[in-house]
Amino acid sequence: MAFLPVSKQDMERQNITQLDFVYVIGDAYVDHPSFGHAIISRVLQAHGYTVGIIAQPDWKDDQSISVLGEPRLAFLVMGGNMDSMVNHYYVSKKRRTTDAYTPGGVIGRRPDHATVVYCNLIRRTYKNKPIIIGGIEASLRRMAHYDYWSDSFKRSILLDSQANLIVYGMGEKAIVQIAEALDSGMDIQDITYIPGTVFKTKNPELAYDPIVLPSYDDMKKDKLRYADSFRIQSENTDPYNGKTLVEPYPNGVLVVQNPPQEPLTQQEMDDVYDLPYERTYHPMYQKQGGIPAIEEIRFSLISCRGCFGACSFCALTFHQGRIIQTRSHESILKEAQKITEMPDFKGYIHDVGGPTANFYHPSCKKQLQYGVCKHKQCLWPKPCENLDTSHSEYLKLLRRLRELPKVKKVFVRSGIRFDYIMADKDGTFLKELVEHHISGQLKVAPEHISDVVLSYMGKPQNCVYEKFIDRYEKLNQKAGKKQFVVPYLMSSHPGSTMKEAVKLAEYLRDIGYNPQQVQDFYPTPSTMSTVMYYTGVDPRTMKPVYTPKNPHEKAMQRALMQYRNPANYELVREALYLAGREDLIGFGKNCLILPRKLKNRKKKRR
Repeated sequence: MAFLPVSKQDMERQNITQLDFVYVIGDAYVDHPSFGHAIISRVLQAHGYTVGIIAQPDWKDDQSISVLGEPRLAFLVMGGNMDSMVNHYYVSKKRRTTDAYTPGGVIGRRPDHATVVYCNLIRRTYKNKPIIIGGIEASLRRMAHYDYWSDSFKRSILLDSQANLIVYGMGEKAIVQIAEALDSGMDIQDITYIPGTVFKTKNPELAYDPIVLPSYDDMKKDKLRYADSFRIQSENTDPYNGKTLVEPYPNGVLVVQNPPQEPLTQQEMDDVYDLPYERTYHPMYQKQGGIPAIEEIRFSLISCRGCFGACSFCALTFHQGRIIQTRSHESILKEAQKITEMPDFKGYIHDVGGPTANFYHPSCKKQLQYGVCKHKQCLWPKPCENLDTSHSEYLKLLRRLRELPKVKKVFVRSGIRFDYIMADKDGTFLKELVEHHISGQLKVAPEHISDVVLSYMGKPQNCVYEKFIDRYEKLNQKAGKKQFVVPYLMSSHPGSTMKEAVKLAEYLRDIGYNPQQVQDFYPTPSTMSTVMYYTGVDPRTMKPVYTPKNPHEKAMQRALMQYRNPANYELVREALYLAGREDLIGFGKNCLILPRKLKNRKKKRR
């Protein structure tokens, strides 16, 4: 199977006169199932449609959108595997220096707000051709949302992009249904009934049994109306009991979100991942140094999608949903066999997982019949009594992968939920994880140690993490291994006062950990934490929450996590005074920094 056409010459070689769909993407063209554009285009191809790829067009040149001609049915547009603003900027809003999804890692090959820019580029040339947008950028901006980079409250991306439809979530079922409707001769304006899509209209009767959200104008005037709207949206991310949502705009315009698509069955998941991907980037990028992002996933396996973890700062619930979807062992083993036959395979499968590696089945059996609980989470604040905590199927999969010829080691590098492991009364999984699946360091994400902050984060109490570490260390000792834990920790999350930030610094002191990299909270579209940041309230309770916003305060909280760095001395000193913790400035073993005068005297003596 060849790569999809990227030029008129490719179309001629594949005997294509006119493509059914032209897919405009913000990433380079990589035909691997870790890339959304590869999955959607191969799914369409499997259903008999032709698709061509325009990767990273020059948005300043109108001709760049016409290189494959006009599609028969529609343009498809996605900004890339990441939101284009996250791709371009650090949380400090400084420009990133590399882009892993671009040839040679070069930055700047896509515009800011790429989906909107590409769609407007298309509209200038093809005024009436249907445009369907999807991917993470469109999915998480499908309704009115706070945009951190402009510090503004933005409309649905459907309006700013001039697109006709949004496909939100993973999109395989919805895109096929849209293709079949267009192919049958339906006008794009009449395709208003497909789950997992968002459309615009002035006819309220097109929204079936809806919940009407606060209007855009009302939310823009009153942040609390937006917090309430987001709460309603977060309670309707389930295909079985989620309602149609309607967001009113001026002049009678309505943005209508249909309920989500049903999750893929295991057979449907297998079918998606068994499609004939080339599993690498297009050869046209070879001279430019290839695509850096392929290195992380070349020898990795996706076993699941979805997440019931409830982290407030993560948008997975809004994009993939809470219901876990899995591939069969046979499908994963078949892909693993292909990996072992690749010429540069050295015997190491780098990862077997998904958003959360050890979620390999729905959190409870009732979900596939009744859906997820609207007002209750599976793991937070404590594991639900109905939670299925068994790791047995995932463990069987890892064992079968270990037994494959040519496989020396199978690693688990995508995130694991340590609280889910601790809830499993059978400790076999953690034991075998320690013995077989860690490459010296296990990366876990406690995120913080203050229970106050952890509650806002939707994470378990710190005592759960401490118990996990204790069990992990004992298992390593028993196995005769010296494997460490690398904790991911976050500064400046809503709820983190300077007092809480100092607690985190003290914890790092006590465990002797000096993080080289620190994650400052990044307000990305459509997360619970971002709504807290913007509105100043927790949408789950509508109660006020303290939120660090001032750049200097955020710099102090970040510096506290790296208090050993001499460059951070003044920031740490100021933070300790503000927190009333001058006791941590001195000579005692519990002090974080030395008094400034002593440091100056030492310099003079030298």
